[in-house]
Amino acid sequence: MDFAGKVAWITGASSGIGAALARELAARGAHVVLSGRDEARLAEVAADCGETLILTFDVRDEAALADATAKAIAWKGHVDIAFANAGISQRSRALKTSMQVYRDIIEVDLLAQIAFTQGLIGHMAERGSGALGFISSIAGKVGVPMRTAYSAAKFGLAGYADALRAELSINDVSVHTIYPGSVATNVSRNALNADGSQRGRSDKAIDEGIPADVAARQMLDGIAAGTREIIVAEGMELAMGEARRTPEALFDQVAGMVAKGYMDKLEQQ
Repeated sequence: MDFAGKVAWITGASSGIGAALARELAARGAHVVLSGRDEARLAEVAADCGETLILTFDVRDEAALADATAKAIAWKGHVDIAFANAGISQRSRALKTSMQVYRDIIEVDLLAQIAFTQGLIGHMAERGSGALGFISSIAGKVGVPMRTAYSAAKFGLAGYADALRAELSINDVSVHTIYPGSVATNVSRNALNADGSQRGRSDKAIDEGIPADVAARQMLDGIAAGTREIIVAEGMELAMGEARRTPEALFDQVAGMVAKGYMDKLEQQ
């Protein structure tokens, strides 16, 4: 895929991986749509990205999301690439974690990202082109201690992406699931404690992780190459992700079921 001239929409674009993706996409010639809750921080990112559209809203607000989707499509007449990136992490033992933390993380990291995608797939399928990037995590491949809610949400996002990839394979819409390991962002600082409060401090592994701009380049290189599972990690995290990598033949097998009319047959039963 050549990103030049493409319209790319990114949720969670005010910092971290989202901001790095926006800057890298702009450097590769894309027109970027930036979304998040903090308009001032989005404006700082936009200043590095040339022609941009800023759509400020909370991803949990479905009415605001629907309005933003219409504006994103209307801006250039289409959206070519969308990154479901907004999310929040966790640092707490399951034995001590309140159910509200599970609800909050799953709502933001899974349900809101599904809603974001559902608003765009009809547009992409009708055009017969497009790409979707889902920011999961190594914790979405291997359950990681102190992140039970986060792992549940990220595993769920990967499952949605895999099923969606098969369905949209007949519409020439590509789906890419991205599994970052430790990337140097504020993800740990913004993570939720057992009671839902913000952690407020980072982890050594995150602070010493892959720079966000380097991670963004690897992600976009993977999409450009047509890679369906993109693992962006180092050391033990890379080994963990590779150990759980889905075989390419399995993706092809499921897509083949769709090509042979699996969905049509199931609907007729």
